[in-house]
Amino acid sequence: MKRLGISIYPEHASLQRNKEYIDLASHCGFRRIFTCLLSVNKPKEEIKAEFKELIDHAHQNDMEVILDVAPYVFDRLDIAYDDLSFFEEIHADGIRLDEGFDGHREAKMTYNPQRFKIELNASMDNQAIENIVSYKPNLDFLLTCHNFYPQRYSGLSFETFYKTSRAIRHLGLPIAAFISSQEPDAFGPWNVNEGLCTLEMHRDLPIDLQARHLFATGLVDDVLIANCFPSDKELEALSQIDPNVLGIKVECEKDLEEVEKKILFEHIHEVRGDRNPYAARSTAPRRTFKNASIPPKNTKDLKRGDVVIVNELYDRYKGELHIVLQDMPNDGRKNVVGHIQEEEQILLDYLDAWCTFKLIY
Repeated sequence: MKRLGISIYPEHASLQRNKEYIDLASHCGFRRIFTCLLSVNKPKEEIKAEFKELIDHAHQNDMEVILDVAPYVFDRLDIAYDDLSFFEEIHADGIRLDEGFDGHREAKMTYNPQRFKIELNASMDNQAIENIVSYKPNLDFLLTCHNFYPQRYSGLSFETFYKTSRAIRHLGLPIAAFISSQEPDAFGPWNVNEGLCTLEMHRDLPIDLQARHLFATGLVDDVLIANCFPSDKELEALSQIDPNVLGIKVECEKDLEEVEKKILFEHIHEVRGDRNPYAARSTAPRRTFKNASIPPKNTKDLKRGDVVIVNELYDRYKGELHIVLQDMPNDGRKNVVGHIQEEEQILLDYLDAWCTFKLIY
C-alpha cells in the first residue's frame, strides 16, 4: 500500500506545533513520519521524554514513526546494535540507518525482539543493500528510504535514482523518497534551507507534481515531505493524489463545451494497448459520447503536450481524447481543449500502453 508522510524535527519547533502538524497531516490522510536523531544534541533522558510524547501522539493519529540514526548516534546515546531497547522505550516503530555497519549487523538487527523495522539508505550505488540481503535478514522488517539533499545541486540525478531503486525493487524491498515544500520558511534538520528533496530535478517544482512523478515511476511506495512546515494548500493538493493512478495537470482552453469538460475530467482514461509515438489515445469516451455533438473548434496544429478531443468530422472516432506526444499537423478534425505545461510534461513518459490516467486542473 502506497502512503504519504511528513517529517518532524523536534529540536527546531515546539512540541505543541509539531503535534498540531501531526493532527493536520493525519486528517489529510498521511500515515508516516520521518524524524531525525542525527541533529539532536540533548541529554539522553530529555530525548526520551520528548520523542516518546511526540511518537505517542503520532500513534493516536494512526501514523508510523521511523527515526533516522547512524553509528555515531548509537555511540553518543550508548546504544548497542543488538539491544534496541532505547527505541522501544520511546515507542518508535523503526529506525533508518543513514550510515550502515558491515552488512551482517544490519541483517541481525531485523531479528530484534521488539520487532522494529530497519530502514536502509536507498541512495548509495554500492551494493550495500545486496550485501545485507546476502546475510538472510528478516525481510518482513526490512525496508529502504532514499536520502534528501538540503544543498542545491546536490540531489540525486534521475539516472542514479532509477538505477538504485531498480536494484532494490529486484530484492522485493519497499522504497520511500522525499519531496520538498516550496514554502520559503520551510526547514529541515540542518541550517540550510534550499529545498529538501531526493531528486534534484524536483527542487523547484510544485510539491504535488514531485509526488505524482515519484509515484508514476513505479519505484516508490512512500513519499515523504522532508521539510516543514508545508502550507495547508500543499497538504490539500497532496491529499488529492491517487498513488495508483497517473494524474496530469492540464490548462484548459476557454469556452469549452460541456461534453468536452465531461470527457476531460469525469471519464476514466486508459491508454490504448497499441500505443503509438504521436499521441496517447483514450478511446472509451467515443462510446460513452457517441450521440453527443462535438463541433469543430480550435483546430490549430498540434504541439507536444496538447490535449485533444476528436470532433464530429471524424465520424466513428468522435469523442476520443488524445494527449499529443509529438508535434503534428491538424486537419481540422481534432479540437485542442487544453495543454500540459512544460514542467508537467515529465509525466508524459509514463503514458504506457494500458496506463490508467486522469486529468486534473
